[in-house]
Amino acid sequence: MSESAATFKCAIARLRIGLLQGLLLYFLYESVMAGTWPATNVFLFSPLLMVCLFAPVLLISSLGHLQKKQMWIWILVAITIIGLLAFYDVWRNGDQHNFYFNVSNSNTHTRFPSALLCVFTFIVFYIAHSLVLASAIDNQRIAKYSTYFETAWKLLIQIKFSAMFVAILWAVLWLGAALFMLVGLDFLKVLLQKPWFIMPATAFAFSCAMHITDVRPAIIHGIRSLILVLMSWILPITTLLVAGFLVSLPLTGLTLLWATRNATSVLMGSATVLIIMINAAYQNGEMASNVAKIVRISAKIAALMLLPITAIAVYSLSLRINEYGWTTDRIIATACLVVISCYALGYAWAACQETSWLGRISTINVANAFVILIVLIALFSPIADPARLSVNNQIARLESGKINPSKFDFDYLKFEGARYGLAALGKLKLWSKGSDADLVRKKADAALRKENKWQREEMKPPVDLAANLTVWPQTAHLPTSFLTENWEDKQRNAAAPRCLKEAKHKCDAYLIDVNDDGKSEVLLINSERWPDATLLMAGKDGHWGVISNLPYDFAKCTSLHKKLKEGHFKIVPSLGKDLEIAGQRIEIRTNTNRITNCGN
Repeated sequence: MSESAATFKCAIARLRIGLLQGLLLYFLYESVMAGTWPATNVFLFSPLLMVCLFAPVLLISSLGHLQKKQMWIWILVAITIIGLLAFYDVWRNGDQHNFYFNVSNSNTHTRFPSALLCVFTFIVFYIAHSLVLASAIDNQRIAKYSTYFETAWKLLIQIKFSAMFVAILWAVLWLGAALFMLVGLDFLKVLLQKPWFIMPATAFAFSCAMHITDVRPAIIHGIRSLILVLMSWILPITTLLVAGFLVSLPLTGLTLLWATRNATSVLMGSATVLIIMINAAYQNGEMASNVAKIVRISAKIAALMLLPITAIAVYSLSLRINEYGWTTDRIIATACLVVISCYALGYAWAACQETSWLGRISTINVANAFVILIVLIALFSPIADPARLSVNNQIARLESGKINPSKFDFDYLKFEGARYGLAALGKLKLWSKGSDADLVRKKADAALRKENKWQREEMKPPVDLAANLTVWPQTAHLPTSFLTENWEDKQRNAAAPRCLKEAKHKCDAYLIDVNDDGKSEVLLINSERWPDATLLMAGKDGHWGVISNLPYDFAKCTSLHKKLKEGHFKIVPSLGKDLEIAGQRIEIRTNTNRITNCGN
């Protein structure tokens, strides 16, 4: 088969894969909107979505570079890893609502993968795929560094430019829709809003761009060279700034550094920038003779400065851990520092070599690629799940007395500890150790009842309806079903007045038979700072709910309230009529509902 025929065959295969990916994503979207399988299976939908997002891109990139057997083995391995990571992500986050999508016309909900999982899955498979492709090109388990360099940069630029191609395509399509709208034709605008078109078209365009950038290596090489040359000339400035910072430390001391409370993140960011700039100057390891002397000197100094920068960052983080224990953020920061430390030690070793300019960086970069893969997979699996490790550490600190229960962050367990934090709070609700056991139980219960971390009330006092409500007439009694109703049910009683859900909020309660069925409805009037008047009725299922809100000006009209308490009222027919459409009754409200006279 000729090269052009092979390229054409590869192009058709890639376009088919892109179209199939779009159709699969549309199928998943429809299942979410309709509330049907597989969206209803929380442990299946998220892995399927992740596989449909990443596996086709890996397959498109593998075509033409891997042998068929190699390609399918690699894709099956990738699908397995993606599926397992997504499954664990669903399991660990449990029933946290921020990961769910509720369908308006269905009682089902769909579980989506977390944003962190999506980001780091991309990073994992970008690195892993680059390693696999380079190994296949050289036909060796460990390829030459120049091959790794070429492959990784080509893949990165392919992805970025393919995404840019898709964005520009959609901009042009919407421009065309706007032009047609000028002459009263909206067919293109309607088409561009249809999910069945959006998803297949986007995936198809992305696969097309991936193929074009793959068969035009000269374009990739030119873009890469330009980017790296420009970045390498920023290295001397970066080196000067970081050197100035290090020189100033003996004069200023570390106290000001710790006081910022973000020293670790800034130092890690500085180390990362140095690593990127050094690699921009080093490139594939074969360009030393073409690199300007000032850039070579700056790269060597920067490689040596990585050690003190990393050491200060490690010390800064250790101080926070010793004082406050492990948290999710600190465990992730520690993982990042492990990787940065490997670079710092390796680059310092390379800088000390006199025979060649940073020659050992090639070996260090390849080794660190595997270190990054191991660290990331560990973080997103049970091996080193930050939530599990941090929850265990915080509970150990509480049990050992290192932290007083009054200062313990129970909310962290609820909102950052995933499944492990919820399990820990469940045990703390039954806490019986020490003199603060009652406080621990109350705070754990309050944290479990919170719906978001910004909710102010730690321990919401129980509502005493007898204290909150004054019943009229005074000889009447509220129905038992009214007193036992769960007024905190968000779905059923979201519109219920505050006096039914919060302590120390008062209402007058009037028992009035509004619909002449022999059963009294309850009219609640609150005359406090924010007046309201609400009519509640028991439904056929026995549960009470709001059926109407009376006019605002009536709620603050104390003279009418006095007449109501004295029994000077009667039920009269409504002056208006309702609108019925296809069996659905819609209430028509007019300004006649307003109170025109609030006199005595």
